[in-house]
Amino acid sequence: MDRVQVEHLSKVYRLGERRNLRETLSARRRAQPPGAPQLLWSLRDVNLTVEDGEALGILGRNGAGKSTLLKLLMRITAPTEGVVRTRGRVAALLEVGTGFHPELTGRENIFLNAAVLGMSRAKTRTHFDEIVDFAGTERFLDTPVKRYSSGMYLRLAFAVAAHLEPDILVVDEVLAVGDAEFQRKCLTRMSSAEREGRTVIFVSHDLNTLARLCPRSVWLDAGQVRDDGPTEQVMRDYLTSGYSQGAAAAPGATTGPVQLREVRVISPATEAGAALLRDDPLQIVVDLHVAEEQLGLDLAVYVTNQHGVRILDEVMSDTLSAPLTAGDHQFTLDLPPVLNVGQHVVGVWIGTSTADLVDDPAVATFELFGSTRGRPGRAVVLDLPFRRTQ
Repeated sequence: MDRVQVEHLSKVYRLGERRNLRETLSARRRAQPPGAPQLLWSLRDVNLTVEDGEALGILGRNGAGKSTLLKLLMRITAPTEGVVRTRGRVAALLEVGTGFHPELTGRENIFLNAAVLGMSRAKTRTHFDEIVDFAGTERFLDTPVKRYSSGMYLRLAFAVAAHLEPDILVVDEVLAVGDAEFQRKCLTRMSSAEREGRTVIFVSHDLNTLARLCPRSVWLDAGQVRDDGPTEQVMRDYLTSGYSQGAAAAPGATTGPVQLREVRVISPATEAGAALLRDDPLQIVVDLHVAEEQLGLDLAVYVTNQHGVRILDEVMSDTLSAPLTAGDHQFTLDLPPVLNVGQHVVGVWIGTSTADLVDDPAVATFELFGSTRGRPGRAVVLDLPFRRTQ
């Protein structure tokens, strides 16, 4: 059964309009004057459903309408068109410190915020110690929250919302304010809420986190649903939109006895030009031309991560014993999904034991994005042979 139903939902705002209450009321009784404010459709004809116990991720660029959708779900603002239906208790963390009174202490705000969210005073007392422990603000309980940092605000607000035990938990990007330890606490709490059969709606630009938590995602683009489906596919489509995967010709390698024509990083599991995910098998393809045959000519490919650490170094002669003769050659190095997310740089060396003919430490770059959900730990045997593909 659906917990959330959104049907033909639209929200429009008027740009450049600033009115006080009197002007707003009087404007309803007269026609719009010439040069009326421009309309901005933050959402336009959005349809989606979220089932019991489902964790739904929402992704999109800034201004795509993600926060507007959450505010409509929470009844913070009213839709221009369409309807939103939710079944059960809804708790949300949309902005840091929402519902807190700056002059009240942390202790007082726990009871105040819990009451606003619909938790009884007796239940708040029952969960009080758990809330404080989760937030890690015990030393500051009797300090007015106006003296809290944004991180302390967030921890306390999320702790209250998490212990409400809602049927639907809505979380916006505000988790980015917390430190790494607190983010792990929050993600663990949201994962446990999903296992308990609660519905989670999670908005984040951290695609790695979103992929681990949500098996299904919705991509909002300019206020409309552009894609809805398994997170891995939606995330790949989102990243590939306007994205060009690195494939670089070797600079300054057009002359000499060996010419490095091109080095590219691809995945046999995806279409050409698609973004690469953490779980994709990779191939590093090297095209070169040998103008003058050299005795003992060899090829090496190495990969450096974003921290400057060399994490892979493979030499062709360890796999192929045939010499590099004159002519065109193409070699492919197969990589299992063992690299971490982030930027990587591919370097190529070609030479002999006595001469370096080509040595380019940054001939191509590629980036790996977030892992797919529930990726189990597994042992991988690193057997990385070069293959002559041309």
